[in-house]
Amino acid sequence: MKRINILLIVAAFPMGNFAAASELLYRPINPSFGGNPNNSTHLFSLANTQNQFLPGREQLTPLEEFNERLQRALLGRISSAVSQDILDGDGNIVPGVFETLDYTINITDLGGGVMRIDTTDKATGNVTTIEVRNDIDPL
Repeated sequence: MKRINILLIVAAFPMGNFAAASELLYRPINPSFGGNPNNSTHLFSLANTQNQFLPGREQLTPLEEFNERLQRALLGRISSAVSQDILDGDGNIVPGVFETLDYTINITDLGGGVMRIDTTDKATGNVTTIEVRNDIDPL
């Protein structure tokens, strides 16, 4: 019995020599602490989006926040529906006038593959103009 125990100890002892480790290496991310300076704009933008203490930002009640999210969701669905009417089967923008309850969308072909989209707010009369190329080949 002693011989088996001694053999097991002798057989297990050399296995410990195969374990290896390297030193831990710490590389800071933040350029203020020695990190890569290319990370500064990314980290700064992340901090700004998470900042809840901006002056002038009002705190919404849960009901107001819900209504705001609901309004954004409905506007997203409306813009998707309008986008389907604006585009033809090939994905090209079709000139014309499109009406919603609050907006008038006037699409004009300027020639040379350029389209102008004028969105007019019926309540205020404010006009937003976007010019886009319509002759881009799909991949």
